[in-house]
Amino acid sequence: MKNLLVSILVIFSVFQINTSRACTNFLITKGASIDNSVLTSYACDSHDIYGELYFWPAKDHPVGSSVRIVDWITGKYLGNIPQISHTYRVIGNMNEHQLVVTESTWGGREELTDSTGIIDIGSLIYLTLQRAKDAREAIRTFHFLTSEYGYYSTGETFTIADKNEAWILDLIGKDHGKKGAVWVARKVPDGYISGHANHARITNFPKQNKKTSISSDLINNNKYLYHSDLECIYASDVISFAKEMNYIDSKTKHDDFNFADTYNPISFGAARFCEARVFAGFNRVNSEMGQYLDYAMGENLTNRFPLWIKPDKKIGVRDLMELMRDYYQGTPMDMTKDVGAGSYESTVRWRPITWEVNGERYFHERAISTQQTAFSIVAQCRADLPDPIGGILWFGVDDTYLTVYNPLYAGLQESPEMFKLGNGDILNYSETSAFWLFNRVSNNAYNQMSRVYPSIREKQNELELGFIESTKEMDQKALEVYKSNPQEAVNMLSEFSLKACADTWKTWKTLDNYLLVRFSDGNIKGEQGTHNNYVRELFNKEFDIPAIEQPGYSKDYYENIVRDTKDKQKIK
Repeated sequence: MKNLLVSILVIFSVFQINTSRACTNFLITKGASIDNSVLTSYACDSHDIYGELYFWPAKDHPVGSSVRIVDWITGKYLGNIPQISHTYRVIGNMNEHQLVVTESTWGGREELTDSTGIIDIGSLIYLTLQRAKDAREAIRTFHFLTSEYGYYSTGETFTIADKNEAWILDLIGKDHGKKGAVWVARKVPDGYISGHANHARITNFPKQNKKTSISSDLINNNKYLYHSDLECIYASDVISFAKEMNYIDSKTKHDDFNFADTYNPISFGAARFCEARVFAGFNRVNSEMGQYLDYAMGENLTNRFPLWIKPDKKIGVRDLMELMRDYYQGTPMDMTKDVGAGSYESTVRWRPITWEVNGERYFHERAISTQQTAFSIVAQCRADLPDPIGGILWFGVDDTYLTVYNPLYAGLQESPEMFKLGNGDILNYSETSAFWLFNRVSNNAYNQMSRVYPSIREKQNELELGFIESTKEMDQKALEVYKSNPQEAVNMLSEFSLKACADTWKTWKTLDNYLLVRFSDGNIKGEQGTHNNYVRELFNKEFDIPAIEQPGYSKDYYENIVRDTKDKQKIK
């Protein structure tokens, strides 16, 4: 009984940490991508974050300038820190140099939150994007910001990628009043992919040894260490701090130290609601992942799948978009296959995610695709093109299953109106906001998904596949112009990105109207049917009525009604 209670409490703690900001990320290395790109994806899943594009222009700052730090989630003012002399342009989670930084929150040990810290998770990401050119510089910036000003938030896993490398970094703060953080970063081997979804992913990792060569130009005051192959970087006190806090035995050998087990131990809830999403993505691209299904379902917590895997075939931009649309299809956790999906195979479940029946606790699945997504990205970074052309942030809002990813080049000079900061918010509707337009369409679809989705999918394909083809043409046009006139090329890329967003807006606005007319009141309206003679004679004009289908509900739905009501609704 005691063990059952502990398990339930652990599950609840996972939900409390992750339902407010639970995100899914994948990292695709150059050797694992179709076109030698570094690809990453990120879904910012939060019921109270608004879907908009964060945008900062490049800027020079006067000596003595400061930055006001406000907590990304609560809006609480945390303090001011000195500004640097020049900051880079940032488009969402990518900067002008094709650096990408994203996150997923896992909380970890509750006591390791420093309320006196100034750097919260949002500030850590977006300050770094403004200050670093590549992944390794971003890792140094992470370490500097948390060590110098203190880390305010809870445990996180980060994607840090550039046009050449992809890194996964696990980080958690220190005790109250202790500046800094303990962390480990590992470079994903070329040809492999990795992922994270609200649980620490790095277990054991290579440690420094006597033969390690430490490059003075890569480290900051020797406060963190580089492994000899420069593919594993970690805070110098990541192990000693765990001993100091009595998380591990003081006699634990360095080679035996496990970051995830120490700072974010696995549990049923962590496996089923977090790690299962990583499994789902891996399962779609690797035919051998079935051996880890029992771990993903929380049934065998010792059968943990690797930090990275090799896909069966190389992955493209659209493949990664589709991966972000997963709801466990093809697995026992498929959200469209149980009674909770209703008659029309809904891919979502309303919160709360857990409930009680007759004293027993139950839960809904938590898939990659979910209704509370604020925004999501697929980032494409290419080393063989100049940065303004090589970087494309494919940006969408709301549910990944029903969104459209719009191509925003790293050369983008302004935020599209439909994604602009301040264009509506989470409590205020805006007629020109993509977030609210896409929510109108998705909320129309949720309760009649199998009927409505084909119409949505048709337009989704039309736009995304069209954008992918047109970016190939734009790459070549812009590259030719860039050779003689870089600024003109940047202007072309910016105009292209803005037009793509405008095309999406126009298409989705028309789709919204079409869905309302075609599927209202449980009907499916077809082509025009017979003439309405009464109206024609009354107004002396032609007036057609639609051919209406009324397909009702599924066979299972009717059978459930009969089982529940017995003969109450039987025709006598």
